Amino acid sequence: MPADNRIIFLCESFNLVRFMPVVGSFVPNMRFSRCRIPLYCRVLLALCFLLFGGFVMARDTLHVVRVHPPVTFPQLIPPGNYSGICHLSGDQYLVVDDKAPTDGFYSFTITFDSISGSIQKVSCNSFLHANRPHRDAEGIVWMPQWQTVLIAGEADNRILEYTKEGVPTGREIGLPEIYRSCGSNYGLESLTYSPATHRLWTCSESTLPADGSQSTSLNGIANRLRLQSFNEQGLPLAQYAYQMDAPGQQRTSRIYAMGVSELLALDDGSLLVLEREFYVPSAKIGSFVRCKLYQVWPDEAATVGVEPLTDATPFLSKHLVYEWTTKLNLTRRNLANYEGMCLGPLLADGSRVLLLVADSQSRYKGVMKDWFLSIVVR
Repeated sequence: MPADNRIIFLCESFNLVRFMPVVGSFVPNMRFSRCRIPLYCRVLLALCFLLFGGFVMARDTLHVVRVHPPVTFPQLIPPGNYSGICHLSGDQYLVVDDKAPTDGFYSFTITFDSISGSIQKVSCNSFLHANRPHRDAEGIVWMPQWQTVLIAGEADNRILEYTKEGVPTGREIGLPEIYRSCGSNYGLESLTYSPATHRLWTCSESTLPADGSQSTSLNGIANRLRLQSFNEQGLPLAQYAYQMDAPGQQRTSRIYAMGVSELLALDDGSLLVLEREFYVPSAKIGSFVRCKLYQVWPDEAATVGVEPLTDATPFLSKHLVYEWTTKLNLTRRNLANYEGMCLGPLLADGSRVLLLVADSQSRYKGVMKDWFLSIVVR
C-alpha cells in the first residue's frame, strides 16, 4: 500500500526497507523515494532494529478491494431513519433511528459471506428502550470495557450512556464548552470508538457558529469541523480541525444537507470521515447524494483550541479512499443517504468489511429504501 507523506529510507546496511514518518516541523510537505543516509542515522536505525525488531513503520492508507451492490431487506426490518450503527459481537449489531418514537436502539442480526464480504441477510431482533422521549439519535457505539452503549443525540447534543437493555445509566460524556453552540440540526452527528487506541471520537455535522458560515447549495463554502477525542473515562482529550470539500452543487435547492455524517476509528489511530452532500431540487427528480470517504491521521497533526477556525488553521490532511453518488432521476432510483458506518467482519483473505446503512426517511413515498452497503478494504 502507498505510504503518503513519508520519507522512505533504503537501508542498504541491513538490505531492508524502513519507513519513517515525516516530521512536519523538519521536512514539511516533502516526499522522497530514495536518499543517502548519514552515518548517525544508520546508527539510530540499527538501534531501532535491535530494540524493536527493526521496524519503524509508516501508517498505510486504505484502498478499496471491492464494493458490493447495496441491498435491502424490507420484509425483515421495519422502515427506518437509520442514522448510526455499531458492532456488538459475532453477527449482532446495534442501530439507532433518529426518528424513533422513544429513546433507544435496535438489535439487528447481519450476516456476510466470509469470502467476498457481501451482505447475506439483515434482520431485526428487537427495539430496546425505556419509554423516554427520543433524542434524535445519530451515533452509537458499544463500550466493551463498561458493557454499555453510548448514543449521541442531535436534539440535545449530548452523549449519554445506556445499558444493553436500552436503559439510561445517568452517565454522559463531558463535551467541551464549544459544542454547546450546536443547534438541533447540524449538531452531533457522529460517534465512534476504537478498543485498540482506547479513544472515543465525535464531531458536529457542520460548522459551529464560532467557526464561520455553514455550507449551502449556493455559497460554495467548505465546512470547518472539529474532531474531538475522549479517553475511556469520557474526558475530553485533543481536538483537531477538519475541512470538508466545497459543495459540488451551485443551484437553488428544496432540501440540502452538506456535512460529515459519520466517523469510524481504526486500530492504527486513523479515522475514516464520511462526507455527505444531499441535494433535492424543487421537482425532486434530479436529487442526488454524493458521498466521499476520507482517511485522516490525527496523531500526526496539530491540535486546535477554542480560537475560531480560519484559513490559517492547521487542518488535517486527508486521503480519499472512495467516492460514490446515488441518484433519483428518470433512469436511476438508488438514492441513498448514508449516515451510519462501522467495521464489519475480517474476511478470509485479511481484508475488512466497512458496513454502511442509509436513512430512508421511513422509505419515503416508496422511493427511498433502507440500503445496507458493504465496502471491502485492505
